[in-house]
Amino acid sequence: MSAKEIVKEFYNLDLAKDEDILNHYHKDCELNWNSSKGFKRLDFKGMEHMLKDLKESYISFKPRLSHLLEDGNTVTARYTVYATTIERPDKEDALAHFITIWEVKDGKLYKGYEMSQLADDSFDSLNSYAEIKV
Repeated sequence: MSAKEIVKEFYNLDLAKDEDILNHYHKDCELNWNSSKGFKRLDFKGMEHMLKDLKESYISFKPRLSHLLEDGNTVTARYTVYATTIERPDKEDALAHFITIWEVKDGKLYKGYEMSQLADDSFDSLNSYAEIKV
């Protein structure tokens, strides 16, 4: 499988439901994440802990890809995460927009560089980028 196929397969999963999600991460993985809440660096144990918390808080947690670019063993993914919370099981909401650059090693996600921003309802309601006032 190509690096792009490996990353695409990962982002087609529901992170709250997939029991084998950790099998997609290299044992020496590292995620460097810049979010609106600050910077986090997660290793395999950190990813394991984060995914455990995610499974306890969400019924579903699904990324939806808009862009996927490959350069050798490096893949850039742009996506929005949609989730259904335990508190609102009948409503799926956009949580955040992400761009992640993954290095793939041994067929697994190895080094990630990620930026995220909380989803904005006003942006989701736009019909096209032409409507954005500059």
